[in-house]
Amino acid sequence: MSKKVITVKPATFISQQSKLPSVKKRKVAGYARVSTDQDEQQNSYETQIAYYTQYIAGREDWEFVKMYSDEGISGTNTKHRLGFKEMVEDALAGKIDLILTKSVSRFARNTVDSLSTVRQLKDAGVEIYFEKENIWTFDSKGELLITIMSSLAQEESRSISENVTWSKRKLAAEGKVTFSYQTVLGFKAKADGGFEVDQEQAKIVKYIFGQALLGVSPSSIAKTLTKQGIPTPAGKTKWSYTTIKSILQNEKYKGDALLQKSFTTDFLTKQRKNNEGELPQYYVENNHQAIIDKETFDSVQQLLQTSTKWGTSKNYYGKLICGCCGHSYGRHVWHSSSKYRQIIYRCNHKYKSEEKCTTPHITDEQIHDWSVKAINHVLQNKDEIIDNLTVLLNQLMNQSELEFEIETLTKQLENIHQQVVDLVGQNAKVTQSQKDYHETYQKLVEQYEQCEKQQQQKISSRLLKNNRVKELKGFINELKQQEELLTTFDEQLFNTFVEKIEIHQDKSVTITLKNGEAISM
Repeated sequence: MSKKVITVKPATFISQQSKLPSVKKRKVAGYARVSTDQDEQQNSYETQIAYYTQYIAGREDWEFVKMYSDEGISGTNTKHRLGFKEMVEDALAGKIDLILTKSVSRFARNTVDSLSTVRQLKDAGVEIYFEKENIWTFDSKGELLITIMSSLAQEESRSISENVTWSKRKLAAEGKVTFSYQTVLGFKAKADGGFEVDQEQAKIVKYIFGQALLGVSPSSIAKTLTKQGIPTPAGKTKWSYTTIKSILQNEKYKGDALLQKSFTTDFLTKQRKNNEGELPQYYVENNHQAIIDKETFDSVQQLLQTSTKWGTSKNYYGKLICGCCGHSYGRHVWHSSSKYRQIIYRCNHKYKSEEKCTTPHITDEQIHDWSVKAINHVLQNKDEIIDNLTVLLNQLMNQSELEFEIETLTKQLENIHQQVVDLVGQNAKVTQSQKDYHETYQKLVEQYEQCEKQQQQKISSRLLKNNRVKELKGFINELKQQEELLTTFDEQLFNTFVEKIEIHQDKSVTITLKNGEAISM
């Protein structure tokens, strides 16, 4: 049998509604965006708003809904464009029938974002008109044209991003320092360009470094600043451990600048990543006026390195020492989920070796009691202690001999370096025994390394002395200000006065103070 196709005609329905054209006005909104805050872009932004507001209001068949806008926002990603997001939400809610915008690039420079938004609005019955390209999204060719124009805009954005990145990297390589001083506490814009030290904010920076030198943890410093109502660099009311630590580690406070700490990984998302060796970094010394002197900054870095768990177990970390094995005490919680919950401190290596430490565990109350007694002992003899410490301080501050030794070693290094340069240059010009050349070269390298090692030892010795000087100055200053004996535990005085508490097997303790005195209890 031959195949036969039969056409089934659609059923005919008679509508009771009138077929007269609708006189309902289209609800029309405008969208404007500029991607920078420059004056010429600001003028463009205001012009776009004024133009579309008047244009829409001038049409009798259109009802003006609202002018949506984003100022100083990049178009490569719609995630942070609040005006754009509000417009799309209102359109999907039925508040808008038509959206007018200047061009595809003003709408979005990301092809995916542009097409997904157009399709989403199209499905909801909302049309978009791109004036520059004369594209209506309900037109059959509209989507194809938008795809082409969005791709071109995206490539243009990529090109601009690459040019800006290249420019920034070139400036970094040349040592040209730029940074967002608005987010770095202690600096402000100058009237004639650039930046300068903000003296009021600099006081806060100096306070933070001063407290760190006294042994106060970043967490405690953060709590104090929050309690005092001082705003953070970002303008927030609550300080955190991370914020304080980032300030303490920021080289800009000593007048230097490390360039290219991070970089943009994707020009569309603007996602940034810390530079972990993927790109070169450039360190610029003495770039601007310092807030903190280099010796103080270096001393704080040394404290940060030796106190990696600062703030994780109150401020006792590293100060509670096991008299059995010499390791630090750590914080532990007993019966954590019951009403018998208790915080204790015990040797971190108590159960980590075959021979268990027999030193006892201790509590906050015991630490506080010992500390109050030790500090009161100092306060009762403070005049004598201050006199003795002043003599010691003067001896430590006299570093003329050490400075002379460092200077002598530095000159020796420069001399050896020049000998190597001359030797290499001579070998390139004159034919000579390569065996003798390599032997001489190796001897100079060994001399240089030995001399450099001695120099570093002297510099380390100077740093330790300077740290000791700052520590004793803080000790003396706090001692002079404290007029009365303690009745309760004082965290700041504990950090200023107490070097360590050694707990012995017989439950006795030895408290070593920062003036070198040891008190047994």
